[in-house]
Amino acid sequence: MIRRLMLTTAVLALAACGAPDPETTPAPAPDPAPTPAPTPAANVLTAQGFGPLRIGMTRAEVEAALGPDANPDAVGGPDPEACDTFHPVRAPEGLTVMVEQGVLTSIWLQNGSTLKTDRGFGVGDTATAIKAAYGPLAYVSPHKYAAAPAEYITTWSVGGAAGYVQDPSARGIAYHIGTDGRAEHVAAGGPSIQYVEGCA
Repeated sequence: MIRRLMLTTAVLALAACGAPDPETTPAPAPDPAPTPAPTPAANVLTAQGFGPLRIGMTRAEVEAALGPDANPDAVGGPDPEACDTFHPVRAPEGLTVMVEQGVLTSIWLQNGSTLKTDRGFGVGDTATAIKAAYGPLAYVSPHKYAAAPAEYITTWSVGGAAGYVQDPSARGIAYHIGTDGRAEHVAAGGPSIQYVEGCA
């Protein structure tokens, strides 16, 4: 009995020798902090907006972000309360906004703009390069007033599909291609990117 007790004590002592010291046991590594979502570059046009502008803002919010109409005497649409296009005072050259019923529905790049979309395209880029980059996501339709190679290339990142899209929650980018096969205008935002005559 005494021998068995001594043997048990020896086994327990040996087991205790192999156990880590509770004070030196490393604490479990903390969970890594979540990676923050990437912030869109301020000088890149996306289907959701540009810089401080976000599709769906009120006109007052647009003006707070980039200033009022740089040319308030210009006609932005036949009924400015229903639809108006204008260049905000602090906006980059060649950028205009379209506000319908007091809400920002699209952002347009015109002649003189050096801005690019999140795919790296802007005014002056070729339809061939744009279609190659978007692949099957690009919907191509004939130009309303000019012969081919003039056309419209539209891609939707939220909602949308082939044909005319009316869902106000859809978001996309449209490249309006001229007779030289290059983008004359680039529009980003909701269904108004499909307009071919501005607010008219």
